[in-house]
Amino acid sequence: MMNDGLALIFAFAAGMLLGCVFFGGLWWTIRKCVATPYPARWMLGSALARMSITLAGFYFVSAGQLKPLLACLVGFIAARLIVTRLTRPAIQVLAKTQETHHAT
Repeated sequence: MMNDGLALIFAFAAGMLLGCVFFGGLWWTIRKCVATPYPARWMLGSALARMSITLAGFYFVSAGQLKPLLACLVGFIAARLIVTRLTRPAIQVLAKTQETHHAT
């Protein structure tokens, strides 16, 4: 019974790692595309690499079972929320802070 819980924790952590790689790589790719003369190549290459890594990770973590797959998916979604919050432009953060001050 303890091994099941530990396996789900590891699956969740693997999902977090996969999410950070996927969404962090997306953020990096978008920043890179602004400065390159070939943005389509960067987007296509990055999308293929990120999806391949993510799908392979989900495949190996799940081991053909539903519970580890779901734990990995929850970790992946949690990583999306974290990466999205960490990579917001400073202007949006400042505007949101000013909105909350005006509301009080």
